[in-house]
Amino acid sequence: MLPMRIQHLQRLGCRTLATEQSQISFKGKSIQTLREIGARWKEKTTNGVMLPTQFNEKDRKKRAADRMKDSMYILSMFPYPSGTLHMGHLRVYVISDSLNRFFKQRGYEVIHPMGWDAFGLPAENAAIARGINPADWTKQNIAKMKEQMNNMLANFDWDREVTTCDPDYYKFNQWIFLKLYENGLAYQKEAEINWDPVDKTVLANEQVDSNGISWRSGAKVEKRQLKQWFLGITKFAKDLRKDLYTLKKWPENVKTMQRNWIGESSGATLLFGTDNELFKHIQLFTTRAETLFAVQFVALSKEHPIVEHYAKTDPKLREFITIMDTLPDDSKTGYLLKDIKAINPLTKKKVSIFVAPYVIGSYGSDNEPGAAVMGCPAHDERDFAFWHENSPNEPIISCIDPFTLLEDDSITALNSPLPYTYDLGSMSEICAEYHGLATEAARASIVQKLRSENLGHTTINYKIRDWLISRQRYWGTPIPIIHCDHCGPVPVPEKDLPVMLPEVKTITAKGGNPLSQIPEFVNAKCPSCGSDAKRETDTMDTFMDSSWYFFRYLDPKNKELPFDPKLASRNIPVDIYIGGVEHAILHLLYARFISKFLGSIGMFDGAKFKFEPFKQLVTQGMVQGKTYINPENGRFLKPDEVELDTAKGHPIIKATGLAPQVSYEKMSKSKYNGADPNQCIAKHGPDATRAHILFQSPITDALAWDEVKIIGIERWLIRVIRHTMVLSKEQKYAFDYTTPSDMTDPEIEFHNEIQRLLKSITQGFDIYLSLNTVISDYMKFTNVLENAYKNKTVRKELQMLNLQKLISVIYPVTPSISEEAADILMKEQNGWENWNHYQWPSVEHITQTNFKKFQIVVDGRAKFYYTTEKDFFKKGRDHVIETLKHTPDGRKYLSDKTIKKFVMKFNIISFQFYKAKDLVKLEEAKQRKLERQQMGKNV
Repeated sequence: MLPMRIQHLQRLGCRTLATEQSQISFKGKSIQTLREIGARWKEKTTNGVMLPTQFNEKDRKKRAADRMKDSMYILSMFPYPSGTLHMGHLRVYVISDSLNRFFKQRGYEVIHPMGWDAFGLPAENAAIARGINPADWTKQNIAKMKEQMNNMLANFDWDREVTTCDPDYYKFNQWIFLKLYENGLAYQKEAEINWDPVDKTVLANEQVDSNGISWRSGAKVEKRQLKQWFLGITKFAKDLRKDLYTLKKWPENVKTMQRNWIGESSGATLLFGTDNELFKHIQLFTTRAETLFAVQFVALSKEHPIVEHYAKTDPKLREFITIMDTLPDDSKTGYLLKDIKAINPLTKKKVSIFVAPYVIGSYGSDNEPGAAVMGCPAHDERDFAFWHENSPNEPIISCIDPFTLLEDDSITALNSPLPYTYDLGSMSEICAEYHGLATEAARASIVQKLRSENLGHTTINYKIRDWLISRQRYWGTPIPIIHCDHCGPVPVPEKDLPVMLPEVKTITAKGGNPLSQIPEFVNAKCPSCGSDAKRETDTMDTFMDSSWYFFRYLDPKNKELPFDPKLASRNIPVDIYIGGVEHAILHLLYARFISKFLGSIGMFDGAKFKFEPFKQLVTQGMVQGKTYINPENGRFLKPDEVELDTAKGHPIIKATGLAPQVSYEKMSKSKYNGADPNQCIAKHGPDATRAHILFQSPITDALAWDEVKIIGIERWLIRVIRHTMVLSKEQKYAFDYTTPSDMTDPEIEFHNEIQRLLKSITQGFDIYLSLNTVISDYMKFTNVLENAYKNKTVRKELQMLNLQKLISVIYPVTPSISEEAADILMKEQNGWENWNHYQWPSVEHITQTNFKKFQIVVDGRAKFYYTTEKDFFKKGRDHVIETLKHTPDGRKYLSDKTIKKFVMKFNIISFQFYKAKDLVKLEEAKQRKLERQQMGKNV
């Protein structure tokens, strides 16, 4: 049996066939499918027809006044050209394209570009596997993905297209690197790095998870010492953290992740002396200078110069350093340096020095190499555990008497076991002149004293480390440095950019550095002295490519500069940036850094926005697929292994008849739960697919993809086309008809409901980005139009006026359906050539009626409604009662009854009547009263 909605459409003359065809018929004649409508308008909708010149200058400025500029920069994160778009791509591009079309309709000059994040390991690994050049593989994939974007009707500014592996683009990667180098923000040094043994390349800290696993290959990362290139992001750490407060339209969870990654600790830098003349001091940072009285050791990282010095003559130390990388992260094993001790700057006491795995070298900053921490077993859990393992027979020295608050807010001493790690307390009797001081006061006083002795100073320390950009791979931007035996590292002159990647037919294997194996690339002349020299053979981290691409979109053909500073000053920050939350730390942090750096060298005027690149960030939720799991063995099931048990109404496993476990999980080939966007579009048409992906979930929530439910969207789109056909054939209309001033009450109600929906739709795009509710409002809008036609209480001209508005407002989401409906109207109506269905309709005022609906309540229950003039009450109680009694409902509920109580309030008219027994009692009481009166007369 067909669903009720389809039966209703059939009765009205509109027939739909199977969902796969989305067939539209009118009065028995087949028209076309939703898929065919999409194909018919594909070229027009993807190329775009809306230009700001369609709107007069005054109107355009008025629409843009609330944003302080008449342009909008809407950007979705550009994809890696893997060859196929997945549902996650489809979701983000439908969101950005819908916003793009909406703002164009409102008169904004919209920048909506697309490009390709084309360098990187996946292309290189794919080229190795296929025995081809990664450039060829990348170009093929770009062509495929661009066609998929056209299939989904994405209206991108393809004249702004950038591809990061194009020399015209990576030339300016190198230009930016050279500017960083000139400003002391690009440097090379020997450092311990994360080495991916599978992909044979260096990884930044951010590319390794908390378990030491590579984010890309899944391999356990190794530690190695290599000479590497770094960018000085730590110089901008303060601004990167502080300026997060300006990003009012960023998700709080993203700002929190960035804030935590950057880190910020207020404390002191202290100088511990040593009893070895070779080492004047050990510099370390602490947030708790008051615990200096309890310091019992100093722990050094293996990179520290003191450790490196003693390792030269101590084979056991060298052996310990070798095994440190194999120890777990929580290891408390240490190595005591016997020939040197540290001297406490406050107490002047000597303490032991250990080499400890938990102390991480400070590579990536411009501090002295290596790292050191002071060990306070009494007041730090990690130090307590380390001391217990390495000096188990030594006492633990405490310098803080702990306190606790009582219920009456008084303070008392607390006998707390060690370690005592809380700030609340007072300095103990071993602390000399600081005895009895609160810890906070003692901390400030101690730092002040050490500062006066040049042994310490207040410091704000950041957890973030400088950005390691060296990669030992071929498919990336060559670092523009030439190494000369006479001159050292020499930057390639700007006139010689780009340093081109040498062409290779194939990359045969991983391992080593591919560029170092190409003599014609490596051998060069020193730009400074002309001597024989060697090119740098590392390539840049591909996050460098994506750290500024949004600037290049503004000026993609510029041969002299990365972009015109005037264009950047006008359009940066990006108004709306859409992409996955998985880029919350890496890409977004690096993009903010490069943007602030470019601002600092005068490449654009972004001081008003603190040189931040993205004004509003939208992180769309992940697309999840329906996943079937065999409960017997946990194996993921293919869709063809499962069927629907129609009797029980749930899926079963064909082979066993058991019910599978069903859940929604991230789409993956291994889970057999993926959905091909191309197949969905080919089956249901682009418009239904676009609307369905927006309708299923708020854009920031995970989307549980269920293609079965798309039939509801298809029915709605068919109704829009069908209603357009029906109404357009009724009569001839003027395309510029406006809302009349003489509307009847039903027309006023119709008008007001349309305005409420139009306002909600507009705000759904412009303010709330609640695109799922926009689709819901589209459907309600259609219902209001259909009901008006069915009830025949609204004049046809007013119906047509608002059908025009519906056709305009659905354009952002379902552009080819909008084009089809507009085409129907223009063909049926003469003289409609000047109707601009691309212009967004304005929300009109809600119209007030002179009439009011009153609710009539009888003995506490609502019985009927009566509609009359608003000033009904002013005519008096008797008029109201008599008027209501003579209505059909009044004769039924009010006649032949005696009023006990009557109330008129707001839109409520309440009657309370005497019941029959009450009337008898009332009559008896009257009779007794008369009798008493008569008796009084007789007396």
